[in-house]
Amino acid sequence: MKRLKSLSEKRIREDILVSSEIARSICELSREISRQIGILIDRTGHISHIMVGTDASIQIPFLDRIRTSQSRLRGLRLFHTHLKDEPLNHEDLADLVLLRLDYITAAVIDSQGLPKYYYSAFVNPDPTMEEAWVILPKKFPGQLKEGFTEEIQSLEAEFTRRSSELKDSQKINRAFLVGSYDPRKMKRSVEASLQELKELCKTADIHVVDQFFQKKAPDSSTVIGKGKLEEIMLKAVQKNVELLVFDLELAPSQAKKISDKSDLKIIDRTQLILDIFSRNAKSRDGKLQVELAQLKYLKGRLSELDDNMSRLTGGIGGRGPGETKLEIGNRRVSEKITRLEVELKSLRQRRELNRKQRNRNEIPVVGIVGYTNAGKSTLLNSLTNSTILAEDKLFATLDPTTRRIRFPEEKEIIISDTVGFIHDLPPELSNAFKATLEELGDADLLIHLVDLSNPEYIEQMESVDSILASLELNEVPQLLVFNKVDHYAKNNLDLPNIQGIFVSASEKIGLEDLLLRIEANLWKGEKSYLRKDILQEKDAKSTPSSLGLVDGVEDENLLRQFH
Repeated sequence: MKRLKSLSEKRIREDILVSSEIARSICELSREISRQIGILIDRTGHISHIMVGTDASIQIPFLDRIRTSQSRLRGLRLFHTHLKDEPLNHEDLADLVLLRLDYITAAVIDSQGLPKYYYSAFVNPDPTMEEAWVILPKKFPGQLKEGFTEEIQSLEAEFTRRSSELKDSQKINRAFLVGSYDPRKMKRSVEASLQELKELCKTADIHVVDQFFQKKAPDSSTVIGKGKLEEIMLKAVQKNVELLVFDLELAPSQAKKISDKSDLKIIDRTQLILDIFSRNAKSRDGKLQVELAQLKYLKGRLSELDDNMSRLTGGIGGRGPGETKLEIGNRRVSEKITRLEVELKSLRQRRELNRKQRNRNEIPVVGIVGYTNAGKSTLLNSLTNSTILAEDKLFATLDPTTRRIRFPEEKEIIISDTVGFIHDLPPELSNAFKATLEELGDADLLIHLVDLSNPEYIEQMESVDSILASLELNEVPQLLVFNKVDHYAKNNLDLPNIQGIFVSASEKIGLEDLLLRIEANLWKGEKSYLRKDILQEKDAKSTPSSLGLVDGVEDENLLRQFH
Protein backbone atom coordinates (compact mmCIF):
# COMPACT_ATOMS: atom_id res chain seq x y z
CA MET A 1 0.00 0.00 0.00
CA LYS A 2 2.87 2.35 0.79
CA ARG A 3 4.38 1.79 -2.64
CA LEU A 4 1.01 2.50 -4.28
CA LYS A 5 0.57 5.63 -2.20
CA SER A 6 4.03 6.86 -3.14
CA LEU A 7 3.08 6.40 -6.80
CA SER A 8 0.07 8.69 -6.40
CA GLU A 9 2.34 11.46 -5.17
CA LYS A 10 4.54 11.40 -8.25
CA ARG A 11 4.01 13.75 -11.21
CA ILE A 12 4.59 12.86 -14.86
CA ARG A 13 5.75 15.31 -17.49
CA GLU A 14 2.78 16.58 -19.50
CA ASP A 15 4.34 15.86 -22.91
CA ILE A 16 5.09 12.16 -22.34
CA LEU A 17 2.68 9.24 -22.03
CA VAL A 18 4.34 7.88 -18.87
CA SER A 19 7.81 8.13 -17.37
CA SER A 20 10.16 5.15 -17.54
CA GLU A 21 10.55 5.24 -13.75
CA ILE A 22 6.81 4.96 -13.05
CA ALA A 23 6.34 2.33 -15.78
CA ARG A 24 9.03 0.13 -14.20
CA SER A 25 7.66 0.63 -10.66
CA ILE A 26 4.13 -0.36 -11.67
CA CYS A 27 5.29 -3.38 -13.69
CA GLU A 28 7.50 -4.62 -10.86
CA LEU A 29 4.73 -4.35 -8.26
CA SER A 30 2.18 -5.89 -10.62
CA ARG A 31 4.39 -8.95 -11.15
CA GLU A 32 4.97 -9.31 -7.39
CA ILE A 33 1.26 -9.39 -6.49
CA SER A 34 0.19 -11.16 -9.72
CA ARG A 35 -2.50 -8.57 -10.36
CA GLN A 36 -3.01 -5.95 -13.01
CA ILE A 37 -2.38 -2.39 -11.86
CA GLY A 38 -3.59 0.71 -13.66
CA ILE A 39 -3.24 4.46 -13.25
CA LEU A 40 -5.27 7.31 -14.70
CA ILE A 41 -3.17 10.37 -15.52
CA ASP A 42 -4.64 13.82 -16.18
CA ARG A 43 -3.23 16.34 -18.64
CA THR A 44 -1.21 18.11 -15.97
CA GLY A 45 0.66 14.87 -15.27
CA HIS A 46 -1.00 14.11 -11.93
CA ILE A 47 -2.17 10.56 -11.15
CA SER A 48 -5.88 10.85 -10.35
CA HIS A 49 -6.70 7.17 -9.76
CA ILE A 50 -4.83 3.96 -8.98
CA MET A 51 -6.64 0.65 -9.66
CA VAL A 52 -5.62 -2.86 -8.59
CA GLY A 53 -7.51 -5.61 -10.39
CA THR A 54 -7.31 -9.34 -10.95
CA ASP A 55 -4.72 -11.19 -12.97
CA ALA A 56 -6.84 -10.61 -16.10
CA SER A 57 -8.50 -7.19 -15.77
CA ILE A 58 -8.94 -3.98 -13.82
CA GLN A 59 -12.14 -2.13 -12.93
CA ILE A 60 -12.20 1.59 -13.72
CA PRO A 61 -14.18 3.55 -11.12
CA PHE A 62 -17.06 5.86 -12.02
CA LEU A 63 -15.74 9.04 -13.60
CA ASP A 64 -17.55 12.36 -13.47
CA ARG A 65 -18.85 13.69 -16.77
CA ILE A 66 -16.21 16.34 -17.25
CA ARG A 67 -16.47 16.58 -21.03
CA THR A 68 -18.33 19.60 -22.36
CA SER A 69 -18.97 18.44 -25.92
CA GLN A 70 -18.63 15.50 -28.26
CA SER A 71 -15.43 17.03 -29.63
CA ARG A 72 -13.76 16.76 -26.22
CA LEU A 73 -11.94 13.77 -24.81
CA ARG A 74 -12.04 13.14 -21.08
CA GLY A 75 -8.62 14.52 -20.30
CA LEU A 76 -7.40 11.26 -18.74
CA ARG A 77 -5.11 8.54 -20.11
CA LEU A 78 -4.95 4.99 -18.79
CA PHE A 79 -1.68 3.15 -18.29
CA HIS A 80 -2.02 -0.41 -17.00
CA THR A 81 -0.23 -3.75 -16.95
CA HIS A 82 -0.84 -7.08 -18.69
CA LEU A 83 0.61 -10.10 -16.91
CA LYS A 84 0.22 -12.23 -20.03
CA ASP A 85 1.93 -11.57 -23.35
CA GLU A 86 -1.19 -10.18 -25.07
CA PRO A 87 -2.20 -6.95 -26.81
CA LEU A 88 -5.09 -4.68 -25.86
CA ASN A 89 -8.24 -6.77 -25.54
CA HIS A 90 -11.85 -5.85 -26.32
CA GLU A 91 -12.54 -4.78 -22.75
CA ASP A 92 -9.59 -2.36 -22.87
CA LEU A 93 -10.76 -0.88 -26.17
CA ALA A 94 -14.37 -0.61 -25.02
CA ASP A 95 -13.25 1.31 -21.91
CA LEU A 96 -11.18 3.62 -24.11
CA VAL A 97 -14.13 4.50 -26.35
CA LEU A 98 -17.03 4.48 -23.89
CA LEU A 99 -15.14 6.60 -21.36
CA ARG A 100 -13.59 8.72 -24.14
CA LEU A 101 -10.13 8.45 -22.63
CA ASP A 102 -7.31 10.39 -24.25
CA TYR A 103 -5.24 7.23 -24.63
CA ILE A 104 -4.93 3.71 -23.34
CA THR A 105 -1.64 1.83 -22.98
CA ALA A 106 -0.98 -1.71 -21.79
CA ALA A 107 2.51 -2.68 -20.64
CA VAL A 108 3.32 -6.36 -21.14
CA ILE A 109 5.54 -7.52 -18.25
CA ASP A 110 8.45 -9.91 -18.70
CA SER A 111 9.46 -12.60 -16.19
CA GLN A 112 11.75 -10.15 -14.37
CA GLY A 113 8.92 -7.71 -13.70
CA LEU A 114 10.10 -5.21 -16.30
CA PRO A 115 8.08 -3.68 -19.18
CA LYS A 116 8.65 -5.82 -22.29
CA TYR A 117 6.71 -3.69 -24.75
CA TYR A 118 3.71 -1.37 -24.91
CA TYR A 119 0.42 -1.52 -26.80
CA SER A 120 -1.48 1.75 -27.23
CA ALA A 121 -4.71 2.97 -28.84
CA PHE A 122 -6.84 6.11 -29.12
CA VAL A 123 -10.43 6.89 -30.10
CA ASN A 124 -10.99 7.00 -33.86
CA PRO A 125 -12.25 10.47 -34.87
CA ASP A 126 -13.51 9.20 -38.25
CA PRO A 127 -17.18 8.09 -37.88
CA THR A 128 -17.12 6.34 -41.26
CA MET A 129 -14.56 3.76 -40.16
CA GLU A 130 -15.65 0.31 -39.01
CA GLU A 131 -13.71 0.37 -35.74
CA ALA A 132 -14.21 3.03 -33.08
CA TRP A 133 -10.53 2.93 -32.12
CA VAL A 134 -7.09 3.13 -33.71
CA ILE A 135 -4.52 0.58 -32.46
CA LEU A 136 -0.88 1.64 -32.76
CA PRO A 137 2.05 -0.70 -33.48
CA LYS A 138 3.65 -2.07 -30.33
CA LYS A 139 6.58 -0.15 -28.94
CA PHE A 140 9.58 -1.22 -26.90
CA PRO A 141 10.92 0.51 -23.78
CA GLY A 142 12.67 3.68 -24.81
CA GLN A 143 10.34 4.28 -27.76
CA LEU A 144 7.79 6.32 -25.78
CA LYS A 145 8.83 9.73 -27.02
CA GLU A 146 7.85 13.32 -26.26
CA GLY A 147 5.03 15.12 -28.06
CA PHE A 148 2.07 13.50 -26.30
CA THR A 149 0.37 16.85 -25.59
CA GLU A 150 0.53 17.91 -29.25
CA GLU A 151 -0.82 14.52 -30.30
CA ILE A 152 -3.90 14.86 -28.07
CA GLN A 153 -4.50 18.45 -29.19
CA SER A 154 -4.36 17.33 -32.81
CA LEU A 155 -6.80 14.50 -32.08
CA GLU A 156 -9.31 16.82 -30.43
CA ALA A 157 -8.97 19.28 -33.30
CA GLU A 158 -9.96 16.48 -35.67
CA PHE A 159 -13.00 15.65 -33.53
CA THR A 160 -13.98 19.33 -33.63
CA ARG A 161 -13.55 19.47 -37.41
CA ARG A 162 -15.71 16.39 -37.91
CA SER A 163 -18.38 17.81 -35.62
CA SER A 164 -18.42 21.15 -37.46
CA GLU A 165 -19.26 19.34 -40.70
CA LEU A 166 -22.67 18.41 -39.30
CA LYS A 167 -25.68 20.64 -39.95
CA ASP A 168 -26.69 22.82 -37.02
CA SER A 169 -29.85 20.74 -36.48
CA GLN A 170 -27.73 17.60 -36.30
CA LYS A 171 -25.16 18.79 -33.78
CA ILE A 172 -27.15 18.59 -30.56
CA ASN A 173 -29.38 15.92 -29.05
CA ARG A 174 -28.07 13.26 -31.43
CA ALA A 175 -29.70 9.96 -30.54
CA PHE A 176 -29.98 6.26 -31.25
CA LEU A 177 -33.36 4.57 -30.89
CA VAL A 178 -33.27 1.20 -29.12
CA GLY A 179 -36.07 -1.32 -28.88
CA SER A 180 -36.70 -4.92 -27.86
CA TYR A 181 -40.05 -6.41 -28.87
CA ASP A 182 -41.54 -9.68 -27.67
CA PRO A 183 -43.29 -11.22 -30.74
CA ARG A 184 -45.87 -12.80 -28.42
CA LYS A 185 -46.95 -9.42 -27.07
CA MET A 186 -46.63 -7.19 -30.12
CA LYS A 187 -49.83 -5.27 -30.93
CA ARG A 188 -48.38 -3.56 -34.01
CA SER A 189 -45.33 -3.76 -36.23
CA VAL A 190 -41.85 -2.93 -34.99
CA GLU A 191 -41.52 -0.44 -37.83
CA ALA A 192 -44.67 1.42 -36.75
CA SER A 193 -43.53 1.57 -33.13
CA LEU A 194 -40.08 2.90 -34.03
CA GLN A 195 -41.55 5.39 -36.50
CA GLU A 196 -43.80 6.77 -33.78
CA LEU A 197 -40.81 7.01 -31.42
CA LYS A 198 -38.94 8.85 -34.18
CA GLU A 199 -41.82 11.32 -34.50
CA LEU A 200 -41.78 11.84 -30.74
CA CYS A 201 -38.06 12.58 -30.97
CA LYS A 202 -38.69 15.06 -33.78
CA THR A 203 -41.23 16.83 -31.58
CA ALA A 204 -38.64 16.99 -28.77
CA ASP A 205 -35.97 18.37 -31.16
CA ILE A 206 -33.93 15.17 -31.01
CA HIS A 207 -31.98 14.24 -34.15
CA VAL A 208 -32.24 10.48 -34.70
CA VAL A 209 -29.02 9.12 -36.19
CA ASP A 210 -29.85 5.40 -36.27
CA GLN A 211 -32.05 2.75 -34.70
CA PHE A 212 -31.40 -0.72 -33.28
CA PHE A 213 -33.93 -3.36 -32.31
CA GLN A 214 -34.39 -7.05 -31.69
CA LYS A 215 -37.51 -9.21 -31.85
CA LYS A 216 -37.37 -11.00 -28.54
CA ALA A 217 -38.40 -10.40 -24.96
CA PRO A 218 -36.45 -7.53 -23.34
CA ASP A 219 -33.52 -8.56 -21.17
CA SER A 220 -34.36 -7.98 -17.50
CA SER A 221 -31.00 -6.32 -16.89
CA THR A 222 -30.04 -4.23 -19.93
CA VAL A 223 -33.10 -4.63 -22.23
CA ILE A 224 -31.08 -5.86 -25.22
CA GLY A 225 -28.26 -7.81 -23.59
CA LYS A 226 -24.83 -6.69 -22.44
CA GLY A 227 -22.99 -7.47 -25.68
CA LYS A 228 -25.48 -5.73 -27.97
CA LEU A 229 -25.66 -2.74 -25.64
CA GLU A 230 -21.89 -2.33 -25.70
CA GLU A 231 -21.91 -2.54 -29.50
CA ILE A 232 -24.52 0.22 -29.69
CA MET A 233 -22.63 2.40 -27.24
CA LEU A 234 -19.40 2.05 -29.21
CA LYS A 235 -21.22 3.11 -32.38
CA ALA A 236 -22.72 6.02 -30.45
CA VAL A 237 -19.28 7.41 -29.68
CA GLN A 238 -18.28 7.02 -33.33
CA LYS A 239 -21.35 8.90 -34.55
CA ASN A 240 -21.16 11.69 -31.94
CA VAL A 241 -24.36 10.38 -30.38
CA GLU A 242 -25.03 11.53 -26.82
CA LEU A 243 -28.45 10.03 -26.16
CA LEU A 244 -30.05 6.56 -26.19
CA VAL A 245 -33.86 6.56 -26.40
CA PHE A 246 -35.50 3.26 -25.43
CA ASP A 247 -38.87 2.33 -26.92
CA LEU A 248 -40.32 1.13 -23.62
CA GLU A 249 -40.47 2.24 -20.01
CA LEU A 250 -37.22 1.26 -18.32
CA ALA A 251 -37.32 -0.23 -14.86
CA PRO A 252 -35.20 1.83 -12.43
CA SER A 253 -32.66 -1.00 -12.14
CA GLN A 254 -32.40 -1.26 -15.95
CA ALA A 255 -31.84 2.48 -16.34
CA LYS A 256 -29.09 2.38 -13.70
CA LYS A 257 -27.26 -0.61 -15.20
CA ILE A 258 -27.40 0.88 -18.70
CA SER A 259 -26.23 4.32 -17.58
CA ASP A 260 -23.35 2.75 -15.64
CA LYS A 261 -21.91 1.41 -18.91
CA SER A 262 -20.95 4.83 -20.29
CA ASP A 263 -21.64 8.53 -19.91
CA LEU A 264 -24.35 8.57 -22.58
CA LYS A 265 -27.68 10.01 -21.51
CA ILE A 266 -30.37 7.36 -21.19
CA ILE A 267 -34.09 8.11 -21.46
CA ASP A 268 -37.13 5.94 -22.08
CA ARG A 269 -40.38 6.48 -23.96
CA THR A 270 -42.16 7.74 -20.85
CA GLN A 271 -39.51 10.38 -20.13
CA LEU A 272 -39.65 11.51 -23.74
CA ILE A 273 -43.43 11.94 -23.66
CA LEU A 274 -43.22 13.71 -20.30
CA ASP A 275 -40.67 16.08 -21.79
CA ILE A 276 -42.96 16.87 -24.73
CA PHE A 277 -45.91 17.40 -22.42
CA SER A 278 -43.77 19.71 -20.28
CA ARG A 279 -42.81 21.79 -23.32
CA ASN A 280 -46.31 22.10 -24.72
CA ALA A 281 -48.45 22.61 -21.63
CA LYS A 282 -49.48 26.27 -21.55
CA SER A 283 -52.42 26.54 -19.14
CA ARG A 284 -52.10 26.41 -15.36
CA ASP A 285 -54.08 23.17 -15.36
CA GLY A 286 -51.89 21.58 -18.03
CA LYS A 287 -48.66 22.53 -16.30
CA LEU A 288 -49.88 21.13 -12.98
CA GLN A 289 -50.95 17.86 -14.61
CA VAL A 290 -47.54 17.42 -16.23
CA GLU A 291 -45.66 18.28 -13.03
CA LEU A 292 -47.78 15.77 -11.13
CA ALA A 293 -47.02 13.08 -13.71
CA GLN A 294 -43.29 13.84 -13.55
CA LEU A 295 -43.24 13.64 -9.77
CA LYS A 296 -45.03 10.28 -9.81
CA TYR A 297 -42.50 9.00 -12.35
CA LEU A 298 -39.61 10.28 -10.23
CA LYS A 299 -41.00 8.92 -6.97
CA GLY A 300 -40.75 5.33 -8.14
CA ARG A 301 -37.10 5.85 -9.05
CA LEU A 302 -35.67 7.77 -6.12
CA SER A 303 -34.18 4.64 -4.57
CA GLU A 304 -32.12 4.05 -7.71
CA LEU A 305 -31.02 7.63 -8.27
CA ASP A 306 -27.43 8.31 -7.28
CA ASP A 307 -24.40 10.01 -8.80
CA ASN A 308 -24.31 7.47 -11.61
CA MET A 309 -27.89 8.40 -12.54
CA SER A 310 -27.47 12.16 -12.37
CA ARG A 311 -27.11 12.31 -16.13
CA LEU A 312 -30.75 11.27 -16.40
CA THR A 313 -31.83 14.67 -15.10
CA GLY A 314 -31.63 17.84 -17.10
CA GLY A 315 -32.09 18.32 -20.82
CA ILE A 316 -34.30 15.93 -22.78
CA GLY A 317 -36.49 14.02 -20.36
CA GLY A 318 -35.40 16.20 -17.47
CA ARG A 319 -37.64 19.24 -17.74
CA GLY A 320 -40.21 19.78 -15.10
CA PRO A 321 -40.39 20.33 -11.39
CA GLY A 322 -37.49 22.72 -11.00
CA GLU A 323 -36.90 22.39 -7.27
CA THR A 324 -37.03 18.60 -7.40
CA LYS A 325 -33.38 17.53 -7.26
CA LEU A 326 -31.92 14.08 -6.70
CA GLU A 327 -31.57 14.75 -2.99
CA ILE A 328 -35.29 15.20 -2.50
CA GLY A 329 -36.77 12.42 -0.39
CA ASN A 330 -39.89 10.35 -0.83
CA ARG A 331 -41.62 12.32 1.90
CA ARG A 332 -41.16 15.67 0.18
CA VAL A 333 -42.21 14.25 -3.17
CA SER A 334 -45.34 12.77 -1.61
CA GLU A 335 -46.18 16.11 0.01
CA LYS A 336 -45.78 17.92 -3.31
CA ILE A 337 -47.96 15.33 -5.07
CA THR A 338 -50.69 15.84 -2.46
CA ARG A 339 -50.58 19.64 -2.88
CA LEU A 340 -50.83 19.37 -6.65
CA GLU A 341 -53.75 16.95 -6.44
CA VAL A 342 -55.64 19.37 -4.17
CA GLU A 343 -55.01 22.27 -6.54
CA LEU A 344 -56.07 20.21 -9.56
CA LYS A 345 -59.26 19.18 -7.79
CA SER A 346 -60.12 22.85 -7.32
CA LEU A 347 -59.51 23.53 -11.01
CA ARG A 348 -61.70 20.56 -11.98
CA GLN A 349 -64.54 21.93 -9.86
CA ARG A 350 -64.23 25.26 -11.65
CA ARG A 351 -64.41 23.54 -15.05
CA GLU A 352 -67.45 21.61 -13.86
CA LEU A 353 -69.24 24.91 -13.10
CA ASN A 354 -68.44 26.16 -16.59
CA ARG A 355 -69.82 22.96 -18.11
CA LYS A 356 -73.03 23.25 -16.09
CA GLN A 357 -73.46 26.83 -17.30
CA ARG A 358 -73.17 25.68 -20.90
CA ASN A 359 -75.65 22.88 -20.25
CA ARG A 360 -78.16 25.38 -18.82
CA ASN A 361 -77.83 27.36 -22.02
CA GLU A 362 -78.53 24.13 -23.93
CA ILE A 363 -75.58 24.61 -26.27
CA PRO A 364 -74.56 21.27 -27.84
CA VAL A 365 -70.95 20.25 -27.32
CA VAL A 366 -68.93 18.54 -30.05
CA GLY A 367 -65.52 17.09 -29.18
CA ILE A 368 -62.74 16.34 -31.66
CA VAL A 369 -60.80 13.23 -30.68
CA GLY A 370 -58.17 11.22 -32.48
CA TYR A 371 -54.64 9.92 -32.50
CA THR A 372 -51.88 12.45 -32.00
CA ASN A 373 -51.00 14.40 -35.16
CA ALA A 374 -54.27 13.42 -36.88
CA GLY A 375 -54.96 17.10 -37.61
CA LYS A 376 -57.43 17.98 -34.85
CA SER A 377 -56.16 21.53 -34.28
CA THR A 378 -56.02 22.15 -38.02
CA LEU A 379 -59.63 20.99 -38.34
CA LEU A 380 -60.74 23.27 -35.51
CA ASN A 381 -58.89 26.19 -37.11
CA SER A 382 -60.49 25.53 -40.49
CA LEU A 383 -64.00 25.13 -39.06
CA THR A 384 -63.83 28.26 -36.91
CA ASN A 385 -61.26 30.46 -38.68
CA SER A 386 -59.12 30.28 -35.52
CA THR A 387 -55.35 30.34 -35.15
CA ILE A 388 -54.75 27.56 -32.62
CA LEU A 389 -51.20 26.18 -32.81
CA ALA A 390 -51.22 23.41 -35.41
CA GLU A 391 -47.90 21.72 -36.16
CA ASP A 392 -46.78 18.53 -37.85
CA LYS A 393 -45.58 17.26 -34.47
CA LEU A 394 -46.94 14.87 -31.88
CA PHE A 395 -48.75 16.44 -28.91
CA ALA A 396 -48.59 19.98 -30.36
CA THR A 397 -51.89 20.49 -28.50
CA LEU A 398 -52.14 19.56 -24.82
CA ASP A 399 -54.60 22.02 -23.33
CA PRO A 400 -58.28 21.65 -24.29
CA THR A 401 -59.42 24.45 -26.59
CA THR A 402 -63.07 25.35 -27.18
CA ARG A 403 -64.63 27.53 -29.88
CA ARG A 404 -68.16 28.31 -31.03
CA ILE A 405 -69.65 27.66 -34.46
CA ARG A 406 -72.89 29.43 -35.40
CA PHE A 407 -75.28 27.61 -37.71
CA PRO A 408 -78.32 29.00 -39.56
CA GLU A 409 -81.53 29.64 -37.59
CA GLU A 410 -79.59 31.00 -34.59
CA LYS A 411 -78.20 27.59 -33.70
CA GLU A 412 -74.68 27.19 -32.37
CA ILE A 413 -72.37 24.57 -30.93
CA ILE A 414 -69.33 24.46 -28.69
CA ILE A 415 -66.56 22.53 -30.45
CA SER A 416 -63.54 21.34 -28.45
CA ASP A 417 -60.05 20.28 -29.52
CA THR A 418 -58.32 17.73 -27.28
CA VAL A 419 -54.90 16.22 -26.66
CA GLY A 420 -53.94 13.50 -29.13
CA PHE A 421 -54.16 9.83 -28.21
CA ILE A 422 -51.20 7.47 -28.45
CA HIS A 423 -50.40 3.77 -28.16
CA ASP A 424 -49.41 2.52 -24.70
CA LEU A 425 -49.86 5.79 -22.85
CA PRO A 426 -47.43 5.82 -19.88
CA PRO A 427 -49.21 5.10 -16.57
CA GLU A 428 -47.81 8.30 -15.03
CA LEU A 429 -49.61 10.30 -17.72
CA SER A 430 -52.87 8.41 -17.62
CA ASN A 431 -54.63 10.65 -15.08
CA ALA A 432 -53.18 13.81 -16.60
CA PHE A 433 -54.39 12.67 -20.00
CA LYS A 434 -57.86 11.76 -18.77
CA ALA A 435 -58.23 15.08 -16.98
CA THR A 436 -57.84 16.92 -20.29
CA LEU A 437 -60.72 14.85 -21.69
CA GLU A 438 -63.17 15.39 -18.83
CA GLU A 439 -65.26 17.82 -20.85
CA LEU A 440 -65.98 15.11 -23.39
CA GLY A 441 -68.21 13.46 -20.78
CA ASP A 442 -70.83 16.12 -21.54
CA ALA A 443 -70.35 15.99 -25.31
CA ASP A 444 -73.39 15.45 -27.51
CA LEU A 445 -71.24 14.25 -30.40
CA LEU A 446 -67.64 13.19 -30.95
CA ILE A 447 -65.72 13.68 -34.17
CA HIS A 448 -63.26 10.79 -34.34
CA LEU A 449 -60.62 12.22 -36.68
CA VAL A 450 -58.37 9.68 -38.42
CA ASP A 451 -55.14 10.41 -40.29
CA LEU A 452 -55.86 8.49 -43.48
CA SER A 453 -52.33 9.09 -44.79
CA ASN A 454 -50.82 7.01 -41.97
CA PRO A 455 -50.43 3.35 -42.99
CA GLU A 456 -51.22 2.34 -39.40
CA TYR A 457 -54.52 4.25 -39.28
CA ILE A 458 -56.59 1.16 -38.43
CA GLU A 459 -54.39 0.40 -35.41
CA GLN A 460 -54.55 4.06 -34.39
CA MET A 461 -58.35 3.98 -34.57
CA GLU A 462 -58.38 0.91 -32.34
CA SER A 463 -56.09 2.63 -29.83
CA VAL A 464 -58.42 5.65 -29.69
CA ASP A 465 -61.42 3.33 -29.25
CA SER A 466 -59.69 1.56 -26.37
CA ILE A 467 -58.96 4.83 -24.55
CA LEU A 468 -62.50 6.14 -25.12
CA ALA A 469 -63.86 2.90 -23.68
CA SER A 470 -61.62 3.24 -20.61
CA LEU A 471 -63.06 6.74 -20.12
CA GLU A 472 -66.61 5.39 -20.58
CA LEU A 473 -67.03 7.65 -23.60
CA ASN A 474 -67.69 4.90 -26.12
CA GLU A 475 -71.45 5.43 -25.77
CA VAL A 476 -71.25 9.05 -26.96
CA PRO A 477 -72.34 9.25 -30.64
CA GLN A 478 -69.35 9.48 -32.99
CA LEU A 479 -68.84 10.75 -36.49
CA LEU A 480 -65.95 8.95 -38.14
CA VAL A 481 -64.00 11.50 -40.19
CA PHE A 482 -61.01 10.58 -42.34
CA ASN A 483 -58.54 13.46 -42.70
CA LYS A 484 -55.72 14.22 -45.16
CA VAL A 485 -57.48 12.91 -48.29
CA ASP A 486 -55.38 15.39 -50.27
CA HIS A 487 -52.52 12.93 -49.72
CA TYR A 488 -54.38 10.46 -51.96
CA ALA A 489 -55.09 13.07 -54.63
CA LYS A 490 -51.49 14.27 -54.76
CA ASN A 491 -50.24 10.69 -55.10
CA ASN A 492 -53.04 9.58 -57.46
CA LEU A 493 -54.19 6.86 -55.06
CA ASP A 494 -57.63 5.33 -54.54
CA LEU A 495 -59.30 6.04 -51.22
CA PRO A 496 -59.88 3.05 -48.93
CA ASN A 497 -63.23 1.35 -49.43
CA ILE A 498 -64.66 2.24 -46.02
CA GLN A 499 -67.62 4.20 -44.71
CA GLY A 500 -67.03 7.66 -43.28
CA ILE A 501 -66.70 11.35 -44.01
CA PHE A 502 -63.62 12.29 -46.01
CA VAL A 503 -61.98 15.70 -45.50
CA SER A 504 -58.73 17.59 -45.77
CA ALA A 505 -58.56 19.99 -42.85
CA SER A 506 -55.51 21.80 -44.22
CA GLU A 507 -56.99 22.22 -47.73
CA LYS A 508 -60.54 22.85 -46.42
CA ILE A 509 -61.98 20.02 -48.49
CA GLY A 510 -65.17 18.24 -47.42
CA LEU A 511 -65.84 20.57 -44.48
CA GLU A 512 -69.26 21.58 -45.80
CA ASP A 513 -70.36 17.94 -45.78
CA LEU A 514 -68.94 17.51 -42.27
CA LEU A 515 -70.85 20.54 -40.94
CA LEU A 516 -74.05 19.34 -42.58
CA ARG A 517 -73.60 15.95 -40.90
CA ILE A 518 -73.00 17.61 -37.53
CA GLU A 519 -76.12 19.73 -37.97
CA ALA A 520 -78.21 16.75 -39.07
CA ASN A 521 -77.12 14.57 -36.15
CA LEU A 522 -77.62 17.27 -33.52
CA TRP A 523 -80.90 18.82 -34.60
CA LYS A 524 -82.56 16.75 -37.32
CA GLY A 525 -82.44 13.32 -35.71
CA GLU A 526 -80.25 11.88 -38.46
CA LYS A 527 -77.99 9.05 -37.35
CA SER A 528 -76.05 8.42 -40.56
CA TYR A 529 -72.27 8.19 -40.59
CA LEU A 530 -72.25 7.41 -36.90
CA ARG A 531 -69.69 4.97 -35.57
CA LYS A 532 -71.90 1.91 -36.02
CA ASP A 533 -71.44 2.23 -39.79
CA ILE A 534 -67.65 2.33 -39.86
CA LEU A 535 -65.48 0.02 -41.89
CA GLN A 536 -68.44 -1.21 -43.94
CA GLU A 537 -67.76 -1.48 -47.65
CA LYS A 538 -69.32 1.22 -49.77
CA ASP A 539 -71.33 0.42 -52.88
CA ALA A 540 -68.85 2.13 -55.14
CA LYS A 541 -65.13 2.63 -54.82
CA SER A 542 -64.22 6.22 -53.99
CA THR A 543 -61.50 7.84 -56.04
CA PRO A 544 -59.87 11.24 -55.85
CA SER A 545 -61.85 12.38 -58.89
CA SER A 546 -65.18 11.29 -57.39
CA LEU A 547 -64.44 13.59 -54.44
CA GLY A 548 -63.34 16.45 -56.63
CA LEU A 549 -59.67 15.96 -55.71
CA VAL A 550 -58.09 16.45 -59.12
CA ASP A 551 -55.65 18.82 -60.79
CA GLY A 552 -54.20 20.11 -57.53
CA VAL A 553 -56.98 20.94 -55.13
CA GLU A 554 -57.63 24.62 -54.49
CA ASP A 555 -58.72 25.96 -51.11
CA GLU A 556 -62.48 26.26 -50.77
CA ASN A 557 -64.33 28.72 -48.56
CA LEU A 558 -66.89 26.22 -47.31
CA LEU A 559 -67.91 28.10 -44.20
CA ARG A 560 -69.54 31.17 -45.72
CA GLN A 561 -73.10 29.92 -45.26
CA PHE A 562 -72.40 29.16 -41.58
CA HIS A 563 -70.83 32.50 -40.57
